[in-house]
Amino acid sequence: MRKFILAATLALSGALLLTACHKQDNGDQQAAAQTQKATKPTDPNDSKAWGAYLGQTVQQNMQGMTADRPYAYLVPAGDDDEAKAQYDRQLQQVQDIVARTVTPGNLLAFGGPNSAKTADFVTAAFKDAKPGSFKDVIVVVIGDAADKDRVAAVLQPTGAQVRYVAW
Repeated sequence: MRKFILAATLALSGALLLTACHKQDNGDQQAAAQTQKATKPTDPNDSKAWGAYLGQTVQQNMQGMTADRPYAYLVPAGDDDEAKAQYDRQLQQVQDIVARTVTPGNLLAFGGPNSAKTADFVTAAFKDAKPGSFKDVIVVVIGDAADKDRVAAVLQPTGAQVRYVAW
């Protein structure tokens, strides 16, 4: 009987160790996948690829967020009527959100194929934000490094935690 209990204990311990090692390997693989930098799409008209890029970049910058989900905005790059209408609708929506402020712990993300347009969008959306109204809110902006200072200048007075991701 003792031999049976000893054998069962050893088998159970071995199984637990193997499971723990397997979970450790999965965790290492997930961490490696998360730290891998997202690849910027080459086609500015491929909204599906840009959406995936924005989503992956947001996931890599969610540390410190306590809200249920982030709010990501893909700023359209086109100059046709449909793109302009979408840009205007999104801008109005974000301006309304900024006017009401956002609760701490939330994350807002902005990105798109045209970095200058994205910077213009963020600048227009936050130009009337009250100083300190975004304390403990994370704002992620994805674009060209040349637009970083312009975006930071409009976001800094709001008290937001600004994360600029340059491509």
